[in-house]
Amino acid sequence: MNPAALPAHESPETPSTSKVNPPASRPLILGSTSPYRRELLQRLHIAFDVVAPDVDETPLPDETPRKLAERLALAKAHAVARLHPHAVVIGSDQVADLNGVPLGKPGSHERAVLQLRQMRGQTVIFQTAVAVVCSESGFAQSSLAAVRVKFRDLSDSEIENYLHIEQPYDCAGSAKSEGLGIALLESIDSDDPTALVGLPLIRTCKMIQAAGVALLTNPKAAA
Repeated sequence: MNPAALPAHESPETPSTSKVNPPASRPLILGSTSPYRRELLQRLHIAFDVVAPDVDETPLPDETPRKLAERLALAKAHAVARLHPHAVVIGSDQVADLNGVPLGKPGSHERAVLQLRQMRGQTVIFQTAVAVVCSESGFAQSSLAAVRVKFRDLSDSEIENYLHIEQPYDCAGSAKSEGLGIALLESIDSDDPTALVGLPLIRTCKMIQAAGVALLTNPKAAA
């Protein structure tokens, strides 16, 4: 799960756009090494490659969680697109937003404990940004899905037991909702169901189609 606060029922944002001139067909690259994003993109039954983006993810001074997620998603897409200008590249980033404070991937058990203690009984917004870029065509779009998650008032023992079982140290906010992390939550409010896992597929589908990637094609016709 990967964050400044948005209204509880914000409608899907119109993607920000620059120079839209997609070709008929282009290869697709996921600019992320996240296994969760790779698994989500595989649901679309389209071929794609995976390339790790070389991007410094350090927040800028006074940068809000929302702005951080948006900036990094675009930076990741552009970084990979520069190396593969003909391809359509997806970049994504998620930041857990606790009252305007960004919470990233804990990376350790100790930091995960601290994160979950901070979030228990709170509403956290998982700011999930996605960007699609093609350097050759000049195509660039980005959008953000804000997922409001209400955490239960967890006990210390519940937090410890969860972390020892799930070990979600590579997940923003330490809460892996597609696994045992769902037991930490009271509610989820989202207009893009896969956003909380790390890649908002509704938004992604719209943008990669606009960039020239075909979906729902006849596999026999392509063979």
